[in-house]
Amino acid sequence: MSGGQTPNDDALHALAGSIASILLARSQVLATAESCTGGWIAKLLTDIPGSSAWFEAAAVTYGNRAKQALLGVTGEILERHGAVSRECAMEMVSGALARFEATVAVAVTGIAGPTGGTPDKPVGTVWIAWQRRAAAARVQAFRFAGDRDDVRRQAVAAALDGLRKILTE
Repeated sequence: MSGGQTPNDDALHALAGSIASILLARSQVLATAESCTGGWIAKLLTDIPGSSAWFEAAAVTYGNRAKQALLGVTGEILERHGAVSRECAMEMVSGALARFEATVAVAVTGIAGPTGGTPDKPVGTVWIAWQRRAAAARVQAFRFAGDRDDVRRQAVAAALDGLRKILTE
């Protein structure tokens, strides 16, 4: 449960370009469900010309009500585990696949800071889930360091890197 170095814009654009190439080559279509990244993953990917061939939709569900209404995250999960949890990330990713015509999805939920952290879930705690249609979700916890921008950049990079891994297996 650790993060890496904070990527710059060029590194993020390069990573997005590699994901785009893989999605296109494998005839896969992506949906994203984002909380603490605020749509950054979707923006990076849709900045690429022709992205409509492999990018279906994005749900930016920052608040709990939006997570419930748009992705089907249950109130029980939010009450019992919180929005920043393994369980919530898994419901977000499966909800994206259930609602959008995509073959693969990624979901991100976390605490980018500078406030909002607790002893159990400090600032920098991020959960990311990936799922291919008709396959089990994968989920991983990260603890990213730095300021709000650093945490968000690292979360975007980790989400894209995880996508690359599941798409090339």
